[in-house]
Amino acid sequence: MPSIRPAEGVIIDGFRLERRIHNGPMSSLWLVSRDGDPTPMVMKLPSLAEGEDVSAIVGFEVERMILPRLTGAHVPRFVAAADLSRTPYLVMEKVEGQNLAEIADAAPLPPERVAELGARIARGLQELHRQRVLHLDLKPANIMIGPGGDAVFLDFGLSRHDELPDLLGEESDVPMGTGAYIAPEQIEGDRTEPRSDVFALGVILYELVTGRLPFGNPQRKAGMKRRLWKDPTPPRKLNPACPDWLQEIVLRCLEVDPYQRYATPAQVAFALQHPDQVTVTERGKRWRADGPLTVLRRWLRSGNPRWERKPPISEQVVGAPIVMAAVDLGNGVDALGELLRIHARRALDVDPQSRLACVTILKTALLQVESGVDAQGNNLYVQRLIALKDWARPIGLDDERVSVHVLEAVDAAAALIEYARKNQVDHIVMGARANSALRRYLGSVSAQVVAEAPCTVTVVRLAQP
Repeated sequence: MPSIRPAEGVIIDGFRLERRIHNGPMSSLWLVSRDGDPTPMVMKLPSLAEGEDVSAIVGFEVERMILPRLTGAHVPRFVAAADLSRTPYLVMEKVEGQNLAEIADAAPLPPERVAELGARIARGLQELHRQRVLHLDLKPANIMIGPGGDAVFLDFGLSRHDELPDLLGEESDVPMGTGAYIAPEQIEGDRTEPRSDVFALGVILYELVTGRLPFGNPQRKAGMKRRLWKDPTPPRKLNPACPDWLQEIVLRCLEVDPYQRYATPAQVAFALQHPDQVTVTERGKRWRADGPLTVLRRWLRSGNPRWERKPPISEQVVGAPIVMAAVDLGNGVDALGELLRIHARRALDVDPQSRLACVTILKTALLQVESGVDAQGNNLYVQRLIALKDWARPIGLDDERVSVHVLEAVDAAAALIEYARKNQVDHIVMGARANSALRRYLGSVSAQVVAEAPCTVTVVRLAQP
C-alpha cells in the first residue's frame, strides 16, 4: 500500500492539501482544493501508522462504503474516495455552520432553544434512518447546525447500513461508541437498534439543558454498564428552569429498555415541537434520582440482558408511524367524520407504537381569523379544539399516543401539507365530500394534498346511494 506523508501543498489524486483542521486518534481532516472546482472540500485521512488502533482502518472502510449512498440536507455530499490498496482518503463537501459542541459549551441553554435544536436533530436523524443507516456515534462533535438550521451529521465510521456488511460488529465484541453517549444495548454488542440513536439524542438533550452528562464520561465497559441500573439525576434538579414536559422527553429517551423509549426520532421531534401535547408522567415530575435500594434491586435484576433480534432497519423505521387525521368540523361530526374515524383507527392498528395527530383547519382571512367567535360569543379556536378531542376520544388511544391541533390558515391544503412535512407524518387520512355546497372547497383540498403531500394519503368518501 503506497504511503504519502500528508503536509500542506501535497497533492493526492488531484486534491491539494491546503490546511489541516483536525488531528484525531483515528483520522486527520484537511481542507483541500482541486483545479477548476470551487467547492469547499474536506479530505479525511485515516491513521494507518504501525501500532495504530485497527478500528481506524475498519471505521474508514465503513464510512467509505456508507457516505456515497447518503443524500439530502443532513449529510455531507460525497466527492471522492480511494481504498486501502492505494493512499486511502475520503473527500466530502465542507459543511458550513456551527458545531453543536460549540453550542453545548454554553449550556445550560433555555428550554425553548433545547427543544428547537433537539427537534432539528431528530428530524435529520429520521431522514438518516429512512436511508437505512444507524449513526451509532451520535454526539455534539458529530453534528453541525447549518446556516439554514438543518442538522448535518458527520463521521459515519461507527455506523451501520442495513444493506452493507457490519464490519465493526463482525470483527469485535467491544462496545463501539462514545462512552458518554452509547446506549445500553450497544454496550452489550447490539448494533441493530434504531432506538440507540434515540438514546444518544436523549444524552445530548440532557447535556444542553443541564450542562452535564447524565452518566459521566466512562471509558471502560464496566463504567458504561452502570447506566443499566443507575438512573441519571433528573434535569429539573440540576436546572429548575427545565419544564416538566422537557424532562419527560429527555428521560423517556434515556430509558434502559429500548422499547420504553420513543419508537422513532420523528416521535421525539413531534414531542419537542408540541410541548403542550406531551403527557407528563412520573418521569417528568421527578426531582431526585432513585435511592440506593432501588438501584441495588435493578442491579441484581440486570444480569446480562439479552436484546431481541430485530427486523431490518428499514422495517423498523417504517413501523411506529405518525398518522395524521385531517378532520373537517365545519358541520360538526357528521357521517363522513364517523367514517374518517374508522379509517384512522385502521391505520393505527398497523403498529401498536403508532401515534395519531388530529388536525382541523380554522379558515382565516389574509391577515386574521374571519370571525374569532361564534354567534353566542364563544371562542372558535377553543370550540374546535374541544370538538376535535371529542372526535378522537372514541378511538380509545392512550394520552401518549394522540394529540389535537387546530391550524389557522388561509389555504387549508397548504397548511395540511406543511404540517405533514414539518412533523414527518407517515400517513394522512382525510375526507372528501362527494356532493355538498363545500365540495369545490374541500374537494380541491384533498386533491392538492394527494398530489403534494410527502407521505401516503388515504381519502375517505361516503358510499353513494
